[in-house]
Amino acid sequence: MRKTRHYFVTAPSLAVAFLCQAPAWGNDYFSNLMGIIEPQHSQVALSATDLTTGELIYQQNADTLLLPASTQKLLTAVAATAQLGNGFKFDTQVFSHFPIRHGKIAGDIYITFSGDPTLTTDNLRDLFKQLTDQGLYEVSGNIYLVGEPGEQTKAPGWVWDDLGICYAAPVSAFVINQNCIHGQLRPKMASNESQLSFASYLPVSLSTSAVFDKRKQGSFCELELSRLANNTFHLSGCHAGDKPINLAIAINDPALFASKMIEQLLKSSQIRVKGKVKVSSKRAKYHKVIASHSSEALPALVETMLLKSDNLIADSLFKAIGKSYFGEPANFSHGAKAVEQILTAAGVDLSHSQIVDGSGLSRYNLLTANQLSQVLMLIYEDKRFQGLIEQLPVAGISGTLRYKAHYNRAPLKQRVVAKTGSMQGVDNLAGFISLNQTGKALFVVLENGQSPKTKHDQIAPFSALFLQTLLDSAPLSAKEEPPLDTPIHQNESVKRQTEAK
Repeated sequence: MRKTRHYFVTAPSLAVAFLCQAPAWGNDYFSNLMGIIEPQHSQVALSATDLTTGELIYQQNADTLLLPASTQKLLTAVAATAQLGNGFKFDTQVFSHFPIRHGKIAGDIYITFSGDPTLTTDNLRDLFKQLTDQGLYEVSGNIYLVGEPGEQTKAPGWVWDDLGICYAAPVSAFVINQNCIHGQLRPKMASNESQLSFASYLPVSLSTSAVFDKRKQGSFCELELSRLANNTFHLSGCHAGDKPINLAIAINDPALFASKMIEQLLKSSQIRVKGKVKVSSKRAKYHKVIASHSSEALPALVETMLLKSDNLIADSLFKAIGKSYFGEPANFSHGAKAVEQILTAAGVDLSHSQIVDGSGLSRYNLLTANQLSQVLMLIYEDKRFQGLIEQLPVAGISGTLRYKAHYNRAPLKQRVVAKTGSMQGVDNLAGFISLNQTGKALFVVLENGQSPKTKHDQIAPFSALFLQTLLDSAPLSAKEEPPLDTPIHQNESVKRQTEAK
């Protein structure tokens, strides 16, 4: 630990002395320093701009297309704010053509699902309570769960072995409890066999033949999840160790999951349905809303998306953007075209880029450091999007930067607000860094092709070394430490409040 701290804090300063105090913000300084801190086995693209002067500080491979990973969510946040507006909410509504008379509805009712990524079973229970509070206890017809026709629940380029994990849960009109089930795989006391524990009410089938290598004697030991039809799952293979494993498994069929959950919730609601629960893509005409639930408004959704890097929220918004922009069914193709056109109209040059989803999960996404820099500059300069800065993770304080190594301590703690972007082989960061009380810089660091071994052995993330280089190379007047209780984004908030007054 001592060696790590020494290298991280002093390496750029030593480089300054070695380079005979190269001019601040000089390309020669950065170019030479890259030879010291740049990773040897991965590809990097960099861009940094002084927001006080508007001058480019440094760039390298800034027009090279790379995988953005979750920095893609910056594009989704801007496009959602521009197209959907801050008042946007996902609505789940119950419709009926017939009124409630004598405790009964003499026909069918329709529940329209909008792809609300935050919808829970508790929200659905509240919907049915709204009905029973109106005296309803019997539906003589069917209950239709209305979703999108020909639904696309996974974007092209999603890695197949991610699909059973909850961070890659299917993006559907039907979302309940994030389309995710939680459980635990435990070793049996007197053998290497395993046993499963999960909520018995969940309408899924989960089995195991996996074993625990308690003494870690095997040369190869990996678990494998088989995803079968009708939300059926089987765990096989082995796990090295004797500790229980927490499971978070993404369902396969969200429409089936929703229909089975609704059947269970209806039973507990004491509403008797003479017909059946059916899934449909056809919305009934001339019906009246008799119960409804709304998600939080867009700013709260975007904040969760950016802070927690929530993929389901990102891709649900992505599809909603396409539906709103084109007036067509919600899918990834419409979302991609809409986001590209919205950002292009706002002045972002997306030439040669490829936008496939809103979360950054797809390996087909391609962006340059310059393009992400343009998105950040748009956020910084356009009043419509400046609130997004306050929703980004703050180094050492919140979101995905709260515990990130070398960001949770000086000199980067609280100086950096940025969106992380991590997946296998990718470690990106894009956002803003405070140089002093008034000076700030915009930066993008893209690192692709990083092996797990390299990541494990690295002294510090390359992005952290580069950002400390920005601090060390800034003009002397810019090296003043900000107060520890004043995150970088508060300056913008206070400035806007002052202007408003």
